[in-house]
Amino acid sequence: MDKFKVLTLVNFIIGCTALSFQVGVLYPWHHQSDGDFKELEKKHESRLQLFHDCKWEKLKEIDSKLELLMKQAGNSPLRETPRDYLNLCILN
Repeated sequence: MDKFKVLTLVNFIIGCTALSFQVGVLYPWHHQSDGDFKELEKKHESRLQLFHDCKWEKLKEIDSKLELLMKQAGNSPLRETPRDYLNLCILN
């Protein structure tokens, strides 16, 4: 046989082997990893929601403490709510 025919045959065998590996192993594994990724995404979303809820509660607590401090300092010239005062400080 001519060496070019042998090279063509070897190239064809390698290509068929690679295609059968892709179809038999990688394609089903892709679907499994896609399902695992969606599950991980749901877990991440729930944890992120929990984090935002905790952060929101902490902000409410800080806001109420700030409002209490503002009420205790009643002789202060500031008559705005704490949020208004913070917004004024940020804008200036």
